[in-house]
Amino acid sequence: MDLPKNAFKAAITEGRQQIGLWCSIPDPTTIEMLAGCGFDWLMIDTEHTAMSTGDVLALLQAVAPYPVTPIVRPSSLNPPEIKRLLDCGIQTLLIPYVQNAEEAYLAAAAVAYPPAGIRGVAGITRASRFGAIPDYHRHAREEICLIVQIETLDALGKLEEIAAVPGIDAIFIGPADLAASMGYPGEPSHPAVKTAVLDAIKRVRAAGLPAGILTLDQLFLEDVIEGGSVFTAVDVDAAILGRGALAQAGKWNTRKG
Repeated sequence: MDLPKNAFKAAITEGRQQIGLWCSIPDPTTIEMLAGCGFDWLMIDTEHTAMSTGDVLALLQAVAPYPVTPIVRPSSLNPPEIKRLLDCGIQTLLIPYVQNAEEAYLAAAAVAYPPAGIRGVAGITRASRFGAIPDYHRHAREEICLIVQIETLDALGKLEEIAAVPGIDAIFIGPADLAASMGYPGEPSHPAVKTAVLDAIKRVRAAGLPAGILTLDQLFLEDVIEGGSVFTAVDVDAAILGRGALAQAGKWNTRKG
């Protein structure tokens, strides 16, 4: 059995736009439906949800038959948690709140086996197809895509240092936390935040790495793609559900009474 290829990593390395959706609902049926909608990637978020590693595994199994790349955001830069997610078979990780080159080095080490890194070695895992992939441990890192998330003013000031760390495959700009860091909590579409985001994307691309972002501001999406975002999340599953439910309730509540 061959090591699975990471289509997402290949696409962003070549500069091909990948459109994604943020997934915060820990339900296999929901994500399976979303997997067939035509997105290039689905972000399974454990940082701001109650999802466990077991929940993530069930979601990975649900999307496996579909031509979409699952990505997981762990709760933090936590090597033991990252190890468990990798063993579950995830090949693309988004590490939140990376503040400097030292933390970027730790993230890179967490996804690589020794001697290059510190990932713990296990033989019978979903990642190695339960031992069926020959030389999995020698070649696994080739198809792992490590994305680090920059989301504060301090981290933006160290963007080039972070981008220069060997093993960092892409950088994601987080507008929500960046807005709070800039003094605009809850205002990711503030003009100053938008300017900072676009500048950060430009700097990531100048450093030779793919840049990504999540924004629900549909007008700003055009700007970030034009500005160089290569992997772009355009909505959140819970937001889509909420908007649809509110619209239906509002429509039909007018008929009451």
